[in-house]
Amino acid sequence: MAEAFKFELVSPERLLVSAEVESVVIPGAEGEMTVMAHHAPVMTTIKPGVVTVKTASGGEERYVVFGGFADIVPAGCTLLAESAVAVKDVDRADLARRIQEAKEDAADAKDDQARSKAEQFLSQLTTLEGAILPA
Repeated sequence: MAEAFKFELVSPERLLVSAEVESVVIPGAEGEMTVMAHHAPVMTTIKPGVVTVKTASGGEERYVVFGGFADIVPAGCTLLAESAVAVKDVDRADLARRIQEAKEDAADAKDDQARSKAEQFLSQLTTLEGAILPA
C-alpha cells in the first residue's frame, strides 16, 4: 500500500478536495504526471483536463480542471485551478459554451501566435469533452 500525503484542489469558488491521498494524476502543461508521497519539489502549470485522485481508502475521484498550476512538495500537493468541477457534475452546456468561445477566439485571432494559442486551447477542450462525456 502506498504512503498517503496531503492533497488540496482549490478553485476560486471553493475548496473541492482536502484529503490524505495515495496518488494524484494531474494534466501538467508538459504532459500528465502522477504525484505520490515524497515527490520531488516542482511547480507546473495545468492544462484543461482531468485530475484523478486515488484516496487513501482506495476509492477514486475525478475532477475536470480548466487551467491553473500545481505546487508539489515532498509533504503534499496543492492544485490551484482556474476552474474545477467533479466529473460527475460536468455541465454539458457549459463545456459546449467554452468550446464555442474557443472556436470564436481562434477565428478572431489577430496574429499567428494568438491563433496558435487559441487552437491549442480548443484542441484541449475537445479532447477533454471526448474523455469525460459519453457519446
